[in-house]
Amino acid sequence: MGALRDARRRHGGSTPILQDGDGEPIGYDRLIQAAYALGGRLARKTRGDKAVGVLLPTAAPAVIAVFALHAAGRTPAMLNFTAGAAHIRAACELADVKTVVTSRRFIEAAGLEALAESLETDVELVRLEDVRAEIGALDKLVAGVRAALPDPGLARTSPDDPAVLLFTSGTTGTPKGVALSHANILANIAQCRAHIPFDPDWVFFNALPIFHGFGLTGGVLLPILGGMKTVLHPSPLDRKLIPELIAKTGANVLVSTDTFARYYARAADKDALEGLRYVVLGGERMSDATKRLFARKSSAAVLQGYGLTECGPVIAVNQPDADRPGTVGRLLPGMKARLERVPGIKAGARLLVRGPNIMLGYLDPERRGAVEARTGRWFDTEDLAEVDSDGFITVTGRIKRFAKIGGEMVSLDDVESCARALWPDAHHAAIALHADRKGEAIVLVTDQSDADREAFGEGARERGCSRLVIPSRIRVVDDVPLLATGKPDYTRVRNLFDDDQPGNGGASASVSERST
Repeated sequence: MGALRDARRRHGGSTPILQDGDGEPIGYDRLIQAAYALGGRLARKTRGDKAVGVLLPTAAPAVIAVFALHAAGRTPAMLNFTAGAAHIRAACELADVKTVVTSRRFIEAAGLEALAESLETDVELVRLEDVRAEIGALDKLVAGVRAALPDPGLARTSPDDPAVLLFTSGTTGTPKGVALSHANILANIAQCRAHIPFDPDWVFFNALPIFHGFGLTGGVLLPILGGMKTVLHPSPLDRKLIPELIAKTGANVLVSTDTFARYYARAADKDALEGLRYVVLGGERMSDATKRLFARKSSAAVLQGYGLTECGPVIAVNQPDADRPGTVGRLLPGMKARLERVPGIKAGARLLVRGPNIMLGYLDPERRGAVEARTGRWFDTEDLAEVDSDGFITVTGRIKRFAKIGGEMVSLDDVESCARALWPDAHHAAIALHADRKGEAIVLVTDQSDADREAFGEGARERGCSRLVIPSRIRVVDDVPLLATGKPDYTRVRNLFDDDQPGNGGASASVSERST
């Protein structure tokens, strides 16, 4: 709340900084007063709690709830409502969450009634509609006074206290709970502002979920604390509506992922995206097809960035006047990087980073709600990267995303890159499965209806790709399992092949056949 109040002092209480779609903008004064009014009620409902779950879409009520919990001295635990009851229940247990703030309207609109009913066996669901009905004239008066006072006398927090609990996407395994401090987030915002010269007149557009680090920091907190309005939309899947809203709201900065940005560029009418100045992409590797699409629909600079939940999340991003295609840009100010070679892997080296934006630590699975303090000065990203002489970083793959084929280490990300180049309009996910003869076999799961190995092999040869990236098998599905950020959900992709693996009732030879 202190940073929000400081932003109000700098930019003026009536400055509009938050808006749902084409709705009415909210200024600092109204946001702060609403946060104090809601925070007072939530403080009473969550006595004794340290962390409180937030199960809400990307919309103004969710932003108000986050600041309200800060005002109440609670840490928001951002829950992924797309992940299912088991995942959410595990996150609540890990963070020691006993109360979850949600919305009746959201639950009904998203068809999450069964999820809510399941969760209520373990946690209390507090619905915003009910809390608002309890807020009376006295609550509003007290909130108004507190909002106006230089020292409102509410919960005291240290810069090193947890500001938010996020949960990693878990694309390749069990998600982890990440504790980011107030200092971590504010440092990351300051680093971004020092890296890119933001203009207070800019209007951000963000449809990324706020349980995602990029959606929360890049799409909400950075603009709001910098005096810039952010326009929010609850679902990144509305590919036709979002370009219309971008045009209608005058947004000139789009925060997104490659997958979703490509949706919008394809669906947009001729002039819908013309007002955009910058498209900032993170969460996954940017494809050439996305850049070409925006070049046809907009004059915006499409900037690739790179980050991890544990890093606030932004680590590096290309700049408007220093954009090197194929890279994720240079490190943010105040960060340092180190590379360590990985045996058996030729392209790239293990990337380690340090800086004030690196998390407090992971939540300790052995002690509910406790943060396991980070040890050592360097954080292992578990990514492979190369850094050129000018400091531009190229991320070459994830260390866990390699298959061992006949003694050679093959990047599964390279398999997907080749598939994207060949079939740019489809989703693709490459995994490695056990195979008797070669140790592992690469399987490509795709929703490209006519995909086959022959076409893949021909496309790979034309692009100079190694023959090792040609998958042993291609499986065509109606829908590739995706996370809420648009990235492949490799855990669910792997589940498609449970019967193929030894010990699961199937034979490993079935993934070794060289067929579609």
